[in-house]
Amino acid sequence: MLTTYELRWFYPGKVPEEIQLWFEQDCLVQPLQPPETREDIYLYSPESEFLGIKLRQERLEVKWRKAELGVLNFGDSVEGKAEKWGKWLCCDSKQESFELEQVVNNPVWVSVQKVRYSQIYQVLPELLLQPVSDNENIDNGCRVELTHLVIQESNWWSIGFEAFGEDSRLMNNLQITANRAFNNESGSKFLADDSYAYPSWLAQVFGN
Repeated sequence: MLTTYELRWFYPGKVPEEIQLWFEQDCLVQPLQPPETREDIYLYSPESEFLGIKLRQERLEVKWRKAELGVLNFGDSVEGKAEKWGKWLCCDSKQESFELEQVVNNPVWVSVQKVRYSQIYQVLPELLLQPVSDNENIDNGCRVELTHLVIQESNWWSIGFEAFGEDSRLMNNLQITANRAFNNESGSKFLADDSYAYPSWLAQVFGN
């Protein structure tokens, strides 16, 4: 099981130009690198905002919220709700168990199209950040991501942080990376009311 500390915000509409520009210039090491495009299929479970289940590229992912960690602040205009999550990955080498055809017409499974820009940072013992590629194996780090989402023909966007590593360093990994990311961001407010994980976002989308 992988344990992570996470921060996320969700907003309706397409990614604002100023947010896209800020993310490319201050978060991505290679601004022109192509984003990841994929479809994730989520199991929508009303009133189960502590549980996330999805099919991703013929793999089943299960996430369980282990704790709510309170509101973190980054400067005067950024506040978000940090959460501790556990993740299990279930892979089927024969590609027989997790077939999209089995769920595509089931209304409790929801398709989410994603275009995601992301960067992983290694958090060094000196509390310094070093950008690394996705395929590098590191002990302590954090992924920062900006994602365009399409669900039921509606546009949304999200910014998120997912810290991983040693249990005693997870909060530091999250805070140091978020501080760096938001250091040069100005003019936009990120509020705690808009900060939650994917299960809560699905509840909001279908609650409207």
